[in-house]
Amino acid sequence: MLGRLFHRTEQAELATSLLFNERTFYAQFRQDLERAKKEIVIESPFMTSRRVRSLLPDLRRAVQRGVEITVSTREPEEHEGFLRLEARRSVAALQTTGIQVLLTVGHHRKLAIIDRKILWEGSHNILSQNNSREVMRRIDSTIAAEQMVDFIQLSEFL
Repeated sequence: MLGRLFHRTEQAELATSLLFNERTFYAQFRQDLERAKKEIVIESPFMTSRRVRSLLPDLRRAVQRGVEITVSTREPEEHEGFLRLEARRSVAALQTTGIQVLLTVGHHRKLAIIDRKILWEGSHNILSQNNSREVMRRIDSTIAAEQMVDFIQLSEFL
């Protein structure tokens, strides 16, 4: 799919996006989680129990609605000290909720795909962000979402 030329209508869909920062991201992201009907994919290399706990009610409600959730994160053993413990706790909390957690060596992507219609991508560690300045772009586009699904080879893991 790399290098594919897009038709004019596809280009217009890809051009529709909004930018969010660390202060505005979570309100919109939570709305997207609430509206999810089938699938949520989150790639966040770092996780803290504080941030995971803050999103867990939204994720739990999605699971209860039948939404399949997959989180891809860095292998906890790649972290040092306290971050390793935080990653382990976060993985356990997500798995206990019924969320599939994929542990990836060298993971550093930060994105989310919701119902293969909404793509979030940027610098924001969705499951750990605390005191940093970040940017996330929200693209409401099945084309962009499917392009990312293909690019990250998601079908190999689901």
